[in-house]
Amino acid sequence: MPRRTAVTAHVTTHVTTHVTAHVTTLVTTHVTTHVTTLVTTHVTTHVTTHVTSHRWRVAATPAYSGKGGRQCAPTHPSTLDIMSSNRRDFLKSSAALGGAIGLGLTAAEQLNAAPRWAPEAVDADASAVVDQAPKALRILILGGTGFIGPHQVRYAQSRGHTLTLFNRGKTNPALFPDIEKLQGDRAVNDYASLKGRDWDVVIDNPTTFPRWVREVAAVLKGHTRHFLFVSTLSVYNRNDQIGADESAAVATTTEPDSEDGGRLYGPLKALSEQAATQAFGDRTTIIRPGLIVGPGDYSDRFTYWPVRMHRGGEVLAPGTPNDPTQVIDARDLAEFIVRCCENEVFGTYNCTGPQSPLTIAEMMGAIRGAMTTDAYLTWVDADFLAEQKVRPWGDMPVWMPPKGEMAAFMRRSVKRALEKGLTYRPLSLTAKETLDFYESEPDERKEKLRAGLDPAREKEVLRLWHAKLKSR
Repeated sequence: MPRRTAVTAHVTTHVTTHVTAHVTTLVTTHVTTHVTTLVTTHVTTHVTTHVTSHRWRVAATPAYSGKGGRQCAPTHPSTLDIMSSNRRDFLKSSAALGGAIGLGLTAAEQLNAAPRWAPEAVDADASAVVDQAPKALRILILGGTGFIGPHQVRYAQSRGHTLTLFNRGKTNPALFPDIEKLQGDRAVNDYASLKGRDWDVVIDNPTTFPRWVREVAAVLKGHTRHFLFVSTLSVYNRNDQIGADESAAVATTTEPDSEDGGRLYGPLKALSEQAATQAFGDRTTIIRPGLIVGPGDYSDRFTYWPVRMHRGGEVLAPGTPNDPTQVIDARDLAEFIVRCCENEVFGTYNCTGPQSPLTIAEMMGAIRGAMTTDAYLTWVDADFLAEQKVRPWGDMPVWMPPKGEMAAFMRRSVKRALEKGLTYRPLSLTAKETLDFYESEPDERKEKLRAGLDPAREKEVLRLWHAKLKSR
């Protein structure tokens, strides 16, 4: 049998058998059944075609083989180590062709090898019917018109609950005209409109300062059966313990009365948690979200990537494809919060996602799979980015180099929340609807993203990176 035919047959057999099984497992968490069919069909056809046409060549060495395990561009741009003896790496590379980004391809091939799915190929759930809750609750939301609040309101309404919003009436005041709104200013201890009222549950969304919790508790204690406080994963004292859960130590401060919410954000949130528990005892729920993303987010910390991918061309990707990341869609968070209210779920819960570990390459693949684009990634070493003063998290959103004190920053355990019913929609759906939201915004809002590199700076860093690679 000719070598070309033998390789084609061998790869086709492996892709059909192993990728189908592997992707089917991933479907449970990351994608829909519709995507499984597309991946199986497209990957088999795509690999067969490319091997036959000599665009891929069997190689004896991995594509990424930098010193000390550091991943870098392969020596031979057209080489893919399809015949690797490491089955796990093979499966990752093969599955990547269906939307996740291949770890064994060059920058240009990593994304261009993937089938270009149009948005309609993603199984949206916007029209899904929501069951009514077993018992209608009276829910008071402190805030309710910012980012996560509206998602809480919509889901709670769909479940049949009666809502009241308490805020200053300044953020999106036209939202929810059919819902009771009470005004007050927590900054000056103005809770007069809450006095003498009873609610089954109170959800505290916007609070950083423990004083605010103590003051609202003085008004609501004895007038609610359940207090739910939305905190943050930033409360933790350390970020170097992979898989750390809710029992990990929280940050402290010698300035407990400070209201410097920037410098002391984590410690003040931890003190606010303690104030809530002191006031409402074992009928308190503490929710600790990670990076909250999705439609309605104006921080652009996740939005940058769908927008950048949609623009197309060469995209600067930070670090290595295997660097971990964690995010949670605001709607998934909101729905879990409402279900905690319904089921009287008390205690403390880390809330980020997805259910299984997520690499930044997989995140990028999910984003690209939600659109039609010619975007491709160039992975740029973390040390080089530091030399160029490209900052993790700010300039490169949703990314933190997994080393040293930040080795586990994006590796928190969410086991407890999963056991209580935290669920996730496909990340590709989050990406698509985040981009749709951004595109619906006024032109002046879209002039400059609030996070990420501007196009000129990205282009310059990529130029310098390519020059460095050539000089080696």
